[in-house]
Amino acid sequence: MQNKNVKQVIVVGGGTAGWLTAANLAKKFNSVDAQAIQVTLIESPDIPTIGVGEGTWPTMRKTLAKLGISETEFLIKCNASFKQATKFVNWQQAAKNGIDTSYYHLFTSINDPLEFNLAPYWKLGIIGENKSYADTVSMQAAICERGLAPKLITNKEFEGLQNYAYHLDAGLFTDLLREHGTKNLGVKHISANVTDVNLDEDGYIASINTDTVGIISGDFFVDCTGFKSLLIGKALGIPFKSINDTLLSDHALAIQVPYESEKSMISSCTISTAHEAGWTWDIALSNRRGTGYVYSSAHTTHERAEQVLRNYIGPQAEQLDARLIKMNVGYREKFWHKNCFAVGLSAAFVEPLEASAIFLIEASANMLSELFPRDRQAMLAVEKKVNKSFKFRWDKTIEFIKMHYFLSKRTEPFWQDNKELSTVPDSLLESLECWQHQLVTGYDFDNVYEPFPLDSYQYVLYGMGFEQKLAFNQSAYSMDKVAKQHYERVQALTPKIQEQLPDNRTLLKKIAQYGLPQI
Repeated sequence: MQNKNVKQVIVVGGGTAGWLTAANLAKKFNSVDAQAIQVTLIESPDIPTIGVGEGTWPTMRKTLAKLGISETEFLIKCNASFKQATKFVNWQQAAKNGIDTSYYHLFTSINDPLEFNLAPYWKLGIIGENKSYADTVSMQAAICERGLAPKLITNKEFEGLQNYAYHLDAGLFTDLLREHGTKNLGVKHISANVTDVNLDEDGYIASINTDTVGIISGDFFVDCTGFKSLLIGKALGIPFKSINDTLLSDHALAIQVPYESEKSMISSCTISTAHEAGWTWDIALSNRRGTGYVYSSAHTTHERAEQVLRNYIGPQAEQLDARLIKMNVGYREKFWHKNCFAVGLSAAFVEPLEASAIFLIEASANMLSELFPRDRQAMLAVEKKVNKSFKFRWDKTIEFIKMHYFLSKRTEPFWQDNKELSTVPDSLLESLECWQHQLVTGYDFDNVYEPFPLDSYQYVLYGMGFEQKLAFNQSAYSMDKVAKQHYERVQALTPKIQEQLPDNRTLLKKIAQYGLPQI
Protein backbone atom coordinates (compact mmCIF):
# COMPACT_ATOMS: atom_id res chain seq x y z
CA MET A 1 0.00 0.00 0.00
CA GLN A 2 1.27 3.44 -0.93
CA ASN A 3 1.60 5.66 2.15
CA LYS A 4 0.23 8.88 0.70
CA ASN A 5 0.09 12.04 2.79
CA VAL A 6 -3.30 13.70 3.21
CA LYS A 7 -3.39 17.15 1.68
CA GLN A 8 -6.92 17.33 0.28
CA VAL A 9 -10.13 16.40 2.13
CA ILE A 10 -13.26 16.12 0.00
CA VAL A 11 -16.63 16.29 1.73
CA VAL A 12 -19.31 14.94 -0.60
CA GLY A 13 -22.77 16.21 0.25
CA GLY A 14 -24.04 19.32 1.98
CA GLY A 15 -26.78 19.69 4.55
CA THR A 16 -26.06 19.89 8.26
CA ALA A 17 -23.81 16.81 8.13
CA GLY A 18 -21.62 18.05 5.29
CA TRP A 19 -21.23 21.65 6.29
CA LEU A 20 -20.82 21.04 10.01
CA THR A 21 -18.10 18.47 9.27
CA ALA A 22 -16.36 20.67 6.70
CA ALA A 23 -16.42 23.68 9.02
CA ASN A 24 -15.01 21.64 11.93
CA LEU A 25 -12.20 20.23 9.81
CA ALA A 26 -11.29 23.54 8.23
CA LYS A 27 -11.24 25.21 11.64
CA LYS A 28 -9.03 22.46 13.07
CA PHE A 29 -6.66 22.45 10.08
CA ASN A 30 -6.57 26.26 9.78
CA SER A 31 -7.42 25.80 6.12
CA VAL A 32 -7.30 29.54 5.46
CA ASP A 33 -3.54 28.92 5.32
CA ALA A 34 -2.70 27.68 1.83
CA GLN A 35 -0.05 25.35 3.27
CA ALA A 36 -2.57 23.58 5.54
CA ILE A 37 -4.79 20.63 4.67
CA GLN A 38 -7.50 21.93 2.36
CA VAL A 39 -11.20 21.11 2.66
CA THR A 40 -13.51 21.05 -0.36
CA LEU A 41 -17.25 20.40 -0.15
CA ILE A 42 -19.14 19.17 -3.20
CA GLU A 43 -22.86 19.80 -2.96
CA SER A 44 -25.63 18.84 -5.35
CA PRO A 45 -27.70 21.82 -6.53
CA ASP A 46 -30.69 19.52 -7.06
CA ILE A 47 -31.38 18.10 -3.58
CA PRO A 48 -33.93 20.11 -1.56
CA THR A 49 -33.70 20.45 2.23
CA ILE A 50 -36.36 18.51 4.13
CA GLY A 51 -36.84 21.38 6.62
CA VAL A 52 -39.08 19.76 9.24
CA GLY A 53 -37.66 21.76 12.16
CA GLU A 54 -34.80 20.22 14.10
CA GLY A 55 -33.76 19.94 17.72
CA THR A 56 -30.21 19.96 19.07
CA TRP A 57 -28.51 19.06 22.32
CA PRO A 58 -26.76 21.64 24.55
CA THR A 59 -23.46 20.58 22.91
CA MET A 60 -24.39 22.79 19.95
CA ARG A 61 -23.56 25.89 21.97
CA LYS A 62 -19.95 24.76 22.34
CA THR A 63 -19.81 23.79 18.66
CA LEU A 64 -21.03 27.20 17.47
CA ALA A 65 -18.63 29.02 19.79
CA LYS A 66 -15.71 26.87 18.62
CA LEU A 67 -16.49 27.65 14.97
CA GLY A 68 -16.67 31.36 15.73
CA ILE A 69 -20.37 31.74 14.93
CA SER A 70 -22.20 34.40 16.92
CA GLU A 71 -25.19 33.11 18.88
CA THR A 72 -27.09 36.26 17.95
CA GLU A 73 -26.45 35.68 14.25
CA PHE A 74 -27.34 32.00 14.56
CA LEU A 75 -30.66 32.67 16.31
CA ILE A 76 -31.70 35.32 13.79
CA LYS A 77 -30.54 33.64 10.58
CA CYS A 78 -31.81 30.14 11.46
CA ASN A 79 -35.20 31.19 12.89
CA ALA A 80 -33.94 29.39 15.97
CA SER A 81 -35.43 29.31 19.46
CA PHE A 82 -34.40 27.94 22.84
CA LYS A 83 -34.95 24.31 23.80
CA GLN A 84 -34.68 23.24 27.44
CA ALA A 85 -36.27 19.78 27.43
CA THR A 86 -38.46 17.24 25.74
CA LYS A 87 -41.98 16.94 27.09
CA PHE A 88 -43.41 13.44 26.65
CA VAL A 89 -47.21 13.44 26.49
CA ASN A 90 -49.28 10.26 26.88
CA TRP A 91 -46.25 8.00 26.60
CA GLN A 92 -46.78 6.20 29.87
CA GLN A 93 -50.43 5.59 29.04
CA ALA A 94 -53.11 6.93 26.70
CA ALA A 95 -55.16 9.94 27.75
CA LYS A 96 -58.13 9.04 29.95
CA ASN A 97 -61.37 11.02 29.68
CA GLY A 98 -59.51 13.58 27.58
CA ILE A 99 -56.89 14.16 30.29
CA ASP A 100 -53.26 13.91 29.19
CA THR A 101 -50.37 12.64 31.25
CA SER A 102 -46.83 13.92 30.72
CA TYR A 103 -43.28 14.03 32.01
CA TYR A 104 -40.12 15.98 31.20
CA HIS A 105 -36.64 14.97 30.11
CA LEU A 106 -34.79 18.11 31.24
CA PHE A 107 -31.35 19.62 30.60
CA THR A 108 -30.86 21.08 34.11
CA SER A 109 -30.92 19.46 37.57
CA ILE A 110 -30.22 21.13 40.89
CA ASN A 111 -27.15 18.93 41.29
CA ASP A 112 -25.26 16.18 39.50
CA PRO A 113 -26.70 12.79 40.54
CA LEU A 114 -23.23 11.30 40.25
CA GLU A 115 -22.29 13.49 43.21
CA PHE A 116 -25.52 13.28 45.19
CA ASN A 117 -28.53 11.46 43.81
CA LEU A 118 -31.95 12.66 44.95
CA ALA A 119 -33.72 9.78 43.22
CA PRO A 120 -33.85 7.31 46.14
CA TYR A 121 -35.15 9.97 48.51
CA TRP A 122 -37.90 10.81 46.00
CA LYS A 123 -38.73 7.15 45.36
CA LEU A 124 -38.98 6.48 49.12
CA GLY A 125 -41.25 9.50 49.66
CA ILE A 126 -38.76 11.41 51.81
CA ILE A 127 -38.87 14.42 49.45
CA GLY A 128 -41.13 15.55 46.61
CA GLU A 129 -44.37 14.06 47.89
CA ASN A 130 -47.05 14.44 45.18
CA LYS A 131 -44.46 15.95 42.81
CA SER A 132 -42.95 14.46 39.69
CA TYR A 133 -39.30 13.49 39.70
CA ALA A 134 -38.53 16.40 37.35
CA ASP A 135 -40.20 18.96 39.64
CA THR A 136 -38.37 17.47 42.61
CA VAL A 137 -34.87 17.89 41.19
CA SER A 138 -35.19 20.93 38.90
CA MET A 139 -36.92 24.24 38.25
CA GLN A 140 -36.79 23.69 34.50
CA ALA A 141 -40.08 21.83 34.00
CA ALA A 142 -41.93 24.76 35.59
CA ILE A 143 -40.01 27.13 33.33
CA CYS A 144 -40.97 25.12 30.25
CA GLU A 145 -44.63 24.97 31.27
CA ARG A 146 -44.75 28.76 31.06
CA GLY A 147 -42.77 29.02 27.81
CA LEU A 148 -39.95 30.91 29.48
CA ALA A 149 -36.46 31.39 28.06
CA PRO A 150 -33.34 29.95 29.73
CA LYS A 151 -31.52 33.30 29.89
CA LEU A 152 -31.79 37.08 30.01
CA ILE A 153 -30.89 39.63 27.36
CA THR A 154 -27.98 40.64 29.62
CA ASN A 155 -26.49 37.13 29.64
CA LYS A 156 -23.53 36.69 27.31
CA GLU A 157 -23.75 34.59 24.20
CA PHE A 158 -23.97 30.85 24.94
CA GLU A 159 -24.45 31.50 28.67
CA GLY A 160 -27.71 31.15 30.56
CA LEU A 161 -29.43 30.69 33.89
CA GLN A 162 -30.49 27.22 32.73
CA ASN A 163 -28.81 24.70 30.46
CA TYR A 164 -30.25 24.88 26.96
CA ALA A 165 -30.09 23.76 23.34
CA TYR A 166 -31.92 25.01 20.24
CA HIS A 167 -34.73 24.41 17.82
CA LEU A 168 -33.66 25.46 14.33
CA ASP A 169 -34.48 25.45 10.64
CA ALA A 170 -32.01 22.93 9.20
CA GLY A 171 -32.06 24.51 5.74
CA LEU A 172 -31.21 27.95 7.09
CA PHE A 173 -28.57 26.42 9.37
CA THR A 174 -26.94 24.86 6.31
CA ASP A 175 -26.94 28.28 4.62
CA LEU A 176 -25.26 29.85 7.66
CA LEU A 177 -22.61 27.13 7.87
CA ARG A 178 -21.93 27.42 4.13
CA GLU A 179 -21.49 31.18 4.34
CA HIS A 180 -19.31 31.00 7.45
CA GLY A 181 -17.27 28.05 6.23
CA THR A 182 -16.41 29.54 2.86
CA LYS A 183 -15.88 33.14 4.01
CA ASN A 184 -14.10 32.61 7.31
CA LEU A 185 -12.73 29.08 7.57
CA GLY A 186 -11.30 28.37 4.12
CA VAL A 187 -13.78 25.72 2.93
CA LYS A 188 -13.94 25.52 -0.86
CA HIS A 189 -17.44 24.99 -2.27
CA ILE A 190 -18.31 23.21 -5.52
CA SER A 191 -21.89 22.89 -6.76
CA ALA A 192 -22.14 19.70 -8.82
CA ASN A 193 -23.66 16.22 -8.90
CA VAL A 194 -21.47 13.18 -8.33
CA THR A 195 -21.74 10.75 -11.26
CA ASP A 196 -19.13 8.15 -10.31
CA VAL A 197 -16.53 7.25 -7.67
CA ASN A 198 -13.06 6.06 -8.74
CA LEU A 199 -10.94 3.68 -6.64
CA ASP A 200 -7.19 3.17 -6.82
CA GLU A 201 -5.32 -0.15 -6.95
CA ASP A 202 -5.51 -0.47 -3.12
CA GLY A 203 -9.29 0.00 -3.07
CA TYR A 204 -9.10 3.53 -1.66
CA ILE A 205 -11.15 6.36 -3.16
CA ALA A 206 -8.93 8.32 -5.53
CA SER A 207 -11.38 10.75 -7.09
CA ILE A 208 -14.99 11.41 -7.98
CA ASN A 209 -16.57 12.32 -11.30
CA THR A 210 -19.05 15.19 -11.46
CA ASP A 211 -21.51 16.36 -14.08
CA THR A 212 -20.24 19.93 -14.41
CA VAL A 213 -16.64 20.26 -13.15
CA GLY A 214 -15.11 16.97 -14.20
CA ILE A 215 -12.89 14.82 -11.98
CA ILE A 216 -12.08 15.93 -8.42
CA SER A 217 -9.20 14.15 -6.68
CA GLY A 218 -8.61 13.91 -2.96
CA ASP A 219 -6.73 12.03 -0.25
CA PHE A 220 -9.55 11.60 2.27
CA PHE A 221 -13.32 11.60 1.65
CA VAL A 222 -16.27 12.26 3.94
CA ASP A 223 -19.56 10.71 2.78
CA CYS A 224 -22.46 13.03 3.58
CA THR A 225 -24.64 11.89 0.67
CA GLY A 226 -27.57 10.86 2.84
CA PHE A 227 -29.47 7.62 2.36
CA LYS A 228 -27.86 7.21 -1.10
CA SER A 229 -24.51 6.61 0.62
CA LEU A 230 -22.68 7.02 -2.70
CA LEU A 231 -19.20 6.53 -1.27
CA ILE A 232 -19.13 4.16 1.68
CA GLY A 233 -22.19 2.20 0.61
CA LYS A 234 -22.27 2.16 -3.18
CA ALA A 235 -18.56 2.56 -4.05
CA LEU A 236 -16.93 0.79 -1.09
CA GLY A 237 -19.67 -1.77 -0.53
CA ILE A 238 -20.15 -1.43 3.23
CA PRO A 239 -23.53 -3.06 4.02
CA PHE A 240 -26.37 -1.36 5.86
CA LYS A 241 -27.72 -3.11 8.95
CA SER A 242 -31.43 -2.54 9.42
CA ILE A 243 -32.80 -2.28 12.96
CA ASN A 244 -36.48 -2.26 11.99
CA ASP A 245 -36.91 -5.32 14.18
CA THR A 246 -36.06 -3.13 17.20
CA LEU A 247 -37.39 0.33 16.29
CA LEU A 248 -40.64 -0.40 14.47
CA SER A 249 -41.46 3.04 13.03
CA ASP A 250 -40.61 3.35 9.34
CA HIS A 251 -42.35 6.50 8.09
CA ALA A 252 -42.92 10.11 9.07
CA LEU A 253 -45.36 12.74 7.88
CA ALA A 254 -44.33 16.38 8.32
CA ILE A 255 -46.37 19.58 8.26
CA GLN A 256 -45.07 23.12 8.80
CA VAL A 257 -47.53 25.09 10.94
CA PRO A 258 -47.62 28.91 11.06
CA TYR A 259 -48.34 30.57 14.40
CA GLU A 260 -51.91 31.72 14.78
CA SER A 261 -50.72 35.17 15.87
CA GLU A 262 -47.54 37.12 16.55
CA LYS A 263 -48.25 36.67 20.27
CA SER A 264 -48.51 32.86 20.20
CA MET A 265 -46.28 31.19 22.79
CA ILE A 266 -43.01 29.74 21.54
CA SER A 267 -42.56 26.52 23.47
CA SER A 268 -39.32 26.03 25.41
CA CYS A 269 -39.32 22.29 24.80
CA THR A 270 -39.85 19.75 22.09
CA ILE A 271 -43.30 18.23 22.60
CA SER A 272 -43.49 14.51 21.86
CA THR A 273 -47.03 13.12 22.01
CA ALA A 274 -47.74 9.39 21.78
CA HIS A 275 -50.57 8.21 19.50
CA GLU A 276 -52.05 4.90 18.43
CA ALA A 277 -49.22 3.84 16.07
CA GLY A 278 -46.37 6.20 16.89
CA TRP A 279 -45.80 9.73 18.13
CA THR A 280 -45.85 13.35 16.97
CA TRP A 281 -43.08 15.89 17.28
CA ASP A 282 -43.87 19.57 17.80
CA ILE A 283 -40.88 21.89 17.48
CA ALA A 284 -41.34 25.62 17.97
CA LEU A 285 -39.12 27.86 15.83
CA SER A 286 -39.25 31.63 16.07
CA ASN A 287 -41.43 31.92 12.94
CA ARG A 288 -43.42 28.66 12.85
CA ARG A 289 -43.88 25.19 14.32
CA GLY A 290 -42.44 22.08 12.74
CA THR A 291 -44.74 19.13 13.36
CA GLY A 292 -44.70 15.52 12.23
CA TYR A 293 -45.93 12.02 12.96
CA VAL A 294 -43.46 9.13 13.24
CA TYR A 295 -45.30 5.83 12.80
CA SER A 296 -45.20 2.20 11.73
CA SER A 297 -46.83 1.43 8.38
CA ALA A 298 -47.38 -2.12 9.64
CA HIS A 299 -49.76 -0.76 12.29
CA THR A 300 -51.61 1.99 10.42
CA THR A 301 -52.22 3.35 6.93
CA HIS A 302 -50.62 6.50 5.55
CA GLU A 303 -54.11 8.01 5.26
CA ARG A 304 -54.93 7.30 8.89
CA ALA A 305 -51.51 8.61 9.97
CA GLU A 306 -52.11 11.87 8.14
CA GLN A 307 -55.49 12.21 9.83
CA VAL A 308 -53.91 11.67 13.26
CA LEU A 309 -51.37 14.42 12.55
CA ARG A 310 -54.02 16.83 11.25
CA ASN A 311 -56.23 16.13 14.27
CA TYR A 312 -53.26 16.91 16.52
CA ILE A 313 -52.62 20.25 14.79
CA GLY A 314 -56.27 21.28 14.76
CA PRO A 315 -58.50 23.15 12.26
CA GLN A 316 -55.68 25.16 10.68
CA ALA A 317 -54.15 21.92 9.38
CA GLU A 318 -56.82 21.74 6.67
CA GLN A 319 -54.96 24.37 4.64
CA LEU A 320 -51.48 22.88 5.09
CA ASP A 321 -49.55 20.41 2.96
CA ALA A 322 -48.13 17.20 4.40
CA ARG A 323 -44.91 15.56 3.22
CA LEU A 324 -44.33 11.80 3.50
CA ILE A 325 -40.82 10.65 4.52
CA LYS A 326 -39.67 7.03 4.26
CA MET A 327 -37.29 6.24 7.10
CA ASN A 328 -34.41 3.81 6.54
CA VAL A 329 -33.68 2.88 10.16
CA GLY A 330 -30.30 1.31 10.90
CA TYR A 331 -26.56 1.86 10.45
CA ARG A 332 -23.56 0.89 8.32
CA GLU A 333 -21.57 -2.11 9.48
CA LYS A 334 -18.57 0.22 9.32
CA PHE A 335 -18.61 4.00 9.51
CA TRP A 336 -15.00 4.39 8.41
CA HIS A 337 -13.46 2.27 5.66
CA LYS A 338 -10.03 2.89 4.11
CA ASN A 339 -9.99 6.67 3.36
CA CYS A 340 -13.72 7.33 3.74
CA PHE A 341 -15.77 8.29 6.80
CA ALA A 342 -19.57 8.45 6.70
CA VAL A 343 -21.38 11.19 8.61
CA GLY A 344 -25.11 11.77 8.94
CA LEU A 345 -27.69 9.71 7.06
CA SER A 346 -25.05 7.92 4.99
CA ALA A 347 -23.75 6.43 8.26
CA ALA A 348 -26.94 5.75 10.19
CA PHE A 349 -30.45 6.88 10.98
CA VAL A 350 -32.66 6.29 13.99
CA GLU A 351 -35.99 7.95 14.53
CA PRO A 352 -35.81 11.53 15.89
CA LEU A 353 -37.33 10.81 19.32
CA GLU A 354 -34.41 12.16 21.38
CA ALA A 355 -32.97 14.56 18.74
CA SER A 356 -29.79 12.52 18.48
CA ALA A 357 -29.13 13.11 14.76
CA ILE A 358 -27.36 16.48 14.92
CA PHE A 359 -25.56 15.53 18.14
CA LEU A 360 -24.06 12.45 16.46
CA ILE A 361 -23.03 14.61 13.49
CA GLU A 362 -21.26 16.90 15.97
CA ALA A 363 -19.64 13.88 17.62
CA SER A 364 -18.48 12.55 14.24
CA ALA A 365 -17.00 15.88 13.18
CA ASN A 366 -15.27 16.32 16.53
CA MET A 367 -13.71 12.86 16.58
CA LEU A 368 -12.60 13.08 12.96
CA SER A 369 -10.96 16.48 13.42
CA GLU A 370 -9.29 15.43 16.68
CA LEU A 371 -7.88 12.11 15.42
CA PHE A 372 -7.41 13.05 11.78
CA PRO A 373 -4.69 10.88 10.18
CA ARG A 374 -2.02 12.66 8.17
CA ASP A 375 -1.21 9.68 5.93
CA ARG A 376 -2.66 6.33 4.87
CA GLN A 377 -0.65 4.30 7.34
CA ALA A 378 -2.12 6.27 10.22
CA MET A 379 -5.65 5.71 8.92
CA LEU A 380 -5.69 2.04 9.87
CA ALA A 381 -5.48 2.61 13.62
CA VAL A 382 -7.89 5.55 13.57
CA GLU A 383 -10.40 3.58 11.48
CA LYS A 384 -10.54 0.84 14.10
CA LYS A 385 -10.94 3.30 16.97
CA VAL A 386 -13.67 5.33 15.23
CA ASN A 387 -15.67 2.28 14.16
CA LYS A 388 -15.63 0.90 17.69
CA SER A 389 -16.66 4.24 19.17
CA PHE A 390 -19.57 4.87 16.82
CA LYS A 391 -20.87 1.32 16.94
CA PHE A 392 -21.10 1.85 20.71
CA ARG A 393 -22.75 5.28 20.39
CA TRP A 394 -25.38 4.14 17.91
CA ASP A 395 -26.18 0.97 19.88
CA LYS A 396 -26.63 3.00 23.08
CA THR A 397 -28.80 5.55 21.26
CA ILE A 398 -31.02 2.78 19.87
CA GLU A 399 -31.22 1.20 23.31
CA PHE A 400 -32.22 4.49 24.97
CA ILE A 401 -34.92 5.20 22.39
CA LYS A 402 -36.27 1.66 22.65
CA MET A 403 -36.56 2.07 26.43
CA HIS A 404 -39.28 4.70 25.96
CA TYR A 405 -41.42 2.25 24.01
CA PHE A 406 -40.75 -0.78 26.16
CA LEU A 407 -41.76 0.97 29.38
CA SER A 408 -45.05 2.28 27.98
CA LYS A 409 -48.30 0.89 29.37
CA ARG A 410 -50.28 1.75 26.24
CA THR A 411 -52.36 -1.13 24.90
CA GLU A 412 -52.62 -0.50 21.13
CA PRO A 413 -51.02 -3.20 18.90
CA PHE A 414 -48.08 -0.94 17.96
CA TRP A 415 -47.17 -0.42 21.61
CA GLN A 416 -47.71 -4.04 22.54
CA ASP A 417 -45.46 -5.16 19.69
CA ASN A 418 -42.77 -2.83 21.02
CA LYS A 419 -42.87 -4.75 24.29
CA GLU A 420 -42.17 -8.10 22.64
CA LEU A 421 -38.90 -9.29 24.16
CA SER A 422 -37.58 -10.29 20.74
CA THR A 423 -37.55 -6.60 19.77
CA VAL A 424 -35.60 -5.43 22.84
CA PRO A 425 -31.78 -5.37 23.01
CA ASP A 426 -30.48 -7.84 25.61
CA SER A 427 -28.34 -5.10 27.14
CA LEU A 428 -31.45 -3.00 27.85
CA LEU A 429 -33.28 -5.94 29.40
CA GLU A 430 -30.28 -6.65 31.63
CA SER A 431 -30.09 -3.02 32.76
CA LEU A 432 -33.81 -2.79 33.51
CA GLU A 433 -33.65 -6.02 35.49
CA CYS A 434 -30.80 -4.60 37.54
CA TRP A 435 -32.49 -1.22 38.04
CA GLN A 436 -35.60 -2.83 39.50
CA HIS A 437 -33.58 -3.50 42.64
CA GLN A 438 -30.98 -0.76 42.74
CA LEU A 439 -30.32 2.78 41.59
CA VAL A 440 -28.89 3.75 38.25
CA THR A 441 -25.27 4.58 39.12
CA GLY A 442 -22.10 5.77 37.50
CA TYR A 443 -21.01 2.15 37.17
CA ASP A 444 -23.67 1.75 34.47
CA PHE A 445 -21.78 4.29 32.35
CA ASP A 446 -18.22 3.08 31.99
CA ASN A 447 -17.57 4.61 28.56
CA VAL A 448 -16.60 8.26 28.27
CA TYR A 449 -18.62 8.54 25.05
CA GLU A 450 -22.00 7.51 26.48
CA PRO A 451 -24.50 9.61 24.48
CA PHE A 452 -27.05 9.79 27.32
CA PRO A 453 -25.95 10.45 30.91
CA LEU A 454 -27.31 8.99 34.14
CA ASP A 455 -29.62 11.97 34.58
CA SER A 456 -31.33 11.28 31.23
CA TYR A 457 -32.07 7.69 32.17
CA GLN A 458 -33.61 8.75 35.48
CA TYR A 459 -35.86 11.35 33.85
CA VAL A 460 -37.23 8.74 31.46
CA LEU A 461 -37.41 5.80 33.89
CA TYR A 462 -39.24 7.76 36.56
CA GLY A 463 -41.34 9.69 34.06
CA MET A 464 -42.54 6.39 32.60
CA GLY A 465 -43.42 5.04 36.06
CA PHE A 466 -40.62 2.46 36.27
CA GLU A 467 -41.00 0.35 39.39
CA GLN A 468 -37.96 0.26 41.66
CA LYS A 469 -37.87 -1.67 44.94
CA LEU A 470 -35.56 0.29 47.23
CA ALA A 471 -37.33 -0.01 50.58
CA PHE A 472 -35.35 -3.11 51.59
CA ASN A 473 -32.22 -0.96 51.49
CA GLN A 474 -33.72 2.21 52.91
CA SER A 475 -31.19 2.44 55.71
CA ALA A 476 -28.48 3.03 53.08
CA TYR A 477 -30.13 6.33 52.15
CA SER A 478 -29.47 8.12 55.39
CA MET A 479 -28.71 11.65 54.19
CA ASP A 480 -32.29 12.84 54.57
CA LYS A 481 -31.22 16.28 55.73
CA VAL A 482 -29.02 16.93 52.71
CA ALA A 483 -31.71 15.62 50.33
CA LYS A 484 -34.31 17.91 51.90
CA GLN A 485 -31.97 20.90 51.59
CA HIS A 486 -31.54 20.26 47.85
CA TYR A 487 -35.26 19.77 47.41
CA GLU A 488 -36.18 22.91 49.38
CA ARG A 489 -33.71 24.88 47.29
CA VAL A 490 -35.52 23.78 44.12
CA GLN A 491 -38.88 24.77 45.57
CA ALA A 492 -37.58 28.16 46.71
CA LEU A 493 -35.83 28.97 43.43
CA THR A 494 -38.69 27.92 41.14
CA PRO A 495 -40.98 30.95 41.66
CA LYS A 496 -38.00 33.33 41.79
CA ILE A 497 -36.57 32.22 38.45
CA GLN A 498 -40.04 32.21 36.89
CA GLU A 499 -40.37 35.87 37.82
CA GLN A 500 -36.91 36.67 36.51
CA LEU A 501 -36.99 35.01 33.08
CA PRO A 502 -38.77 36.46 30.04
CA ASP A 503 -40.84 34.28 27.74
CA ASN A 504 -39.16 32.88 24.66
CA ARG A 505 -40.82 35.21 22.18
CA THR A 506 -40.00 38.34 24.17
CA LEU A 507 -36.34 37.41 24.49
CA LEU A 508 -35.98 36.43 20.82
CA LYS A 509 -37.44 39.80 19.80
CA LYS A 510 -34.97 41.61 22.04
CA ILE A 511 -32.07 39.59 20.65
CA ALA A 512 -33.14 40.47 17.09
CA GLN A 513 -33.23 44.14 18.09
CA TYR A 514 -30.21 44.51 20.37
CA GLY A 515 -28.17 41.31 20.15
CA LEU A 516 -26.60 39.40 23.03
CA PRO A 517 -23.40 40.55 24.77
CA GLN A 518 -20.31 38.96 23.24
CA ILE A 519 -18.23 36.49 25.26
